Amino acid sequence: MTQPTIEMLQAFGDAWNRHDIDALMSFMAEDCSFHAVAGPDLLGRSFVGRDAVREGFMLAWQTFPDAQWLDGDHFVDGNRGVSETTFVGTKADGTRIEARMVDIFTFHNGKIAVKNAFRKDRPPVTSA
Repeated sequence: MTQPTIEMLQAFGDAWNRHDIDALMSFMAEDCSFHAVAGPDLLGRSFVGRDAVREGFMLAWQTFPDAQWLDGDHFVDGNRGVSETTFVGTKADGTRIEARMVDIFTFHNGKIAVKNAFRKDRPPVTSA
């Protein structure tokens, strides 16, 4: 069994910044789930199962076509991990978000079983 590492979380973040869905899904466990930063439920909007998680990940790029997760700081402790980043992205209407966020991960057999995302609720920023 492969143990999750900081380098794994860095590579996962790099795949997000490349908008590489196949690379992202290669990090995910068969029984995976993703809890997005926003949505109607206690955990935001939840995507459960590989197909749904894939859809949820792609929705981020559809909402923010230029999305990037910058200045990553990662740690792993046993079957849990955290990535702290600065999310930046612009919606189609020109609304720009720049906010610190964290992803909290649960690992199973060296893969990401749960990605739970949290982002600061900051007003949109204006272009300089």
